[in-house]
Amino acid sequence: MHLDEGSDPYSAAQTIALIALAPRAKSRGELFAHLKKRGVAEDIANAVLYRLQEQGLINDEEFARSWSESRQRTKKLSKRFIVNELKAKGVDNDVIEIVSSEIDETREYGLALELAQRKYRPISHLDKELIRRRVQGALARRGFDSGVINSVMRDLGI
Repeated sequence: MHLDEGSDPYSAAQTIALIALAPRAKSRGELFAHLKKRGVAEDIANAVLYRLQEQGLINDEEFARSWSESRQRTKKLSKRFIVNELKAKGVDNDVIEIVSSEIDETREYGLALELAQRKYRPISHLDKELIRRRVQGALARRGFDSGVINSVMRDLGI
């Protein structure tokens, strides 16, 4: 849906935003970018987003917390990786700080260990150096730092 010349720009922008929210929750930044891409004026986009926030349809802290938990659970992503994703989605730095502080070192290590074990099982019969490179690579691609990777590798004995 694009803005038409004769339509009420606020109503059209609100419809665009609501349609965009249907498949999944989005951050305010994502919705703002979406509205701008659809030709909505900045002041109208801000007014629509403000109203949606008042109605509870947009809440960046809830969105960021949900995104973080989902990405940890399904993709075993590191705190650093999740922070970068939230920044790319236009979430405010203060909100990112609050949500990322909830991922402690123990949780991060647990995610890395779980991912490493999942990657290790099907290749456990291969050469030890090959196993090491593959598991380390998988952990590094998910954004885990070298300290966490080394601890996991040591604890797995590879």
